[in-house]
Amino acid sequence: MNNRVIKLLVLILIVGMFGFFGYSMVTKGKHTDVGDKAYNFSMPNLDGSTTKLTDFKGEVVILNYFASWCAPCKEELPELEAFQKDYGDQFHFLMINRGETMDKINKVTKNNKAGMNYLFDYNAKVSKMFNVTGQPETFVIDKQGIIREHFNGPVTEMQLYNWAKKYDKK
Repeated sequence: MNNRVIKLLVLILIVGMFGFFGYSMVTKGKHTDVGDKAYNFSMPNLDGSTTKLTDFKGEVVILNYFASWCAPCKEELPELEAFQKDYGDQFHFLMINRGETMDKINKVTKNNKAGMNYLFDYNAKVSKMFNVTGQPETFVIDKQGIIREHFNGPVTEMQLYNWAKKYDKK
């Protein structure tokens, strides 16, 4: 009886693995990465209007994926706010939230006291196109619309500034 149960469990495990890999191959979509043209997204922003990547054509754009419950995101937030305050008039910095509501972000950010540009990727369509695997993740898009940097983990104001300056010259 024990041998029979073990064989059945092994069979279930093997079928499950084939099912998982088959599903992964079928659902694997096209995504962009460093060196590729950035996916041209359109997402709602905190004021209720829509922001498109093409709104910033010919300019350096920095994207930062975050979640309000993410501890590293909370740690990096003062650095991001400092970048927005010090360089927001020179470079476009977009904070992209996956799956949380505008009300939640307004509450967490004290009604966006820092003046950040929050966008909402409710169905994770854009994050899938950018191959986002977690948060925080940061992307730098150059003036030609090419993804030049993809960084996993918290970033500093100086990292953001150095990337932005590097790709602003080209």
